[in-house]
Amino acid sequence: MSESPYWFLALFALAAFGFAVMPLCLARLWAISFSPQKPGPDKNATYECGLQAKGDAWVQFKAEYYLYGIIFLVFDVEAIFLLPFAVAFSELPFAAFLAILLFVFLIVEGLAWAWAKGILNWR
Repeated sequence: MSESPYWFLALFALAAFGFAVMPLCLARLWAISFSPQKPGPDKNATYECGLQAKGDAWVQFKAEYYLYGIIFLVFDVEAIFLLPFAVAFSELPFAAFLAILLFVFLIVEGLAWAWAKGILNWR
């Protein structure tokens, strides 16, 4: 009877889980063993830059700010993907050129969609 090839994957997943959880467990044990538990009004108070908190901390932002950020990230990542193609342009086959052309077309299509929807208009 041959061994299953999935034992290695199960062992690897268990090691990865242990690698992630073990430092958390050790930190918790350290905190329980060595940290003094002295809760009080000063320790439980909200601390920000040494000043007492004033008023409500709830600030409402417009959703457009998040859209600008997401659009910036999309085009920033596009630039990161285009850089290796630009560096190795002369050695790449024609299929790679078609693939990057499709990639640029999809990004331009997204930009045209955002422009048509009025997302890029600052109000």
